[in-house]
Amino acid sequence: MVGDIALTQKAGEIEAALLACASGDKSALRRIYDAESPRMIGVAQRLLKRRALAEEAVQDAFVLIWRHAARFDPERGAGLTWIYAILRNRSLSILRDEKRTETSDAPVGEETASEEDDPETVMSKLSDAKALHACLETLPPQRRGLVLLAFVQGLTHGEIAGKLSLPIGTVKSWIRRSLMSLKECLG
Repeated sequence: MVGDIALTQKAGEIEAALLACASGDKSALRRIYDAESPRMIGVAQRLLKRRALAEEAVQDAFVLIWRHAARFDPERGAGLTWIYAILRNRSLSILRDEKRTETSDAPVGEETASEEDDPETVMSKLSDAKALHACLETLPPQRRGLVLLAFVQGLTHGEIAGKLSLPIGTVKSWIRRSLMSLKECLG
């Protein structure tokens, strides 16, 4: 019970600080940083596996929090949820960038070169991408947009619902139906 009260009080303080950030109050951002940065670094480190990358993600998240504080709407969700969604998305972006860098920095071995040089493999990949693109085009525009937000931009169902002002149940069912349509189209 006491823990619930403390958590509710903390959530209220974070929301008030976010609203103050939206008005340009830099000290409010500092209060959020002081209260949440250690936990945020821990969350980011679990995702990224490296302290330096976690610190980068947290720094980037705070820049985004400052820039977009005016977009926070307490009617749509809790301030802590909003902050950690930004951190999660930033961490995943860094992770994707790191994987791209690792892939491009990796020495090209004989096996990789022979796969890349194999015209059938290249054509198969192109064919699969074209087939997926063609199937995506068969979806209604709004449902296609939901699939792209979820699987290309990496947004959660809740984030999509908030961004598009749709009920979360609608988002979930449209994405599920779209995936079934894509599966059927791709055979």
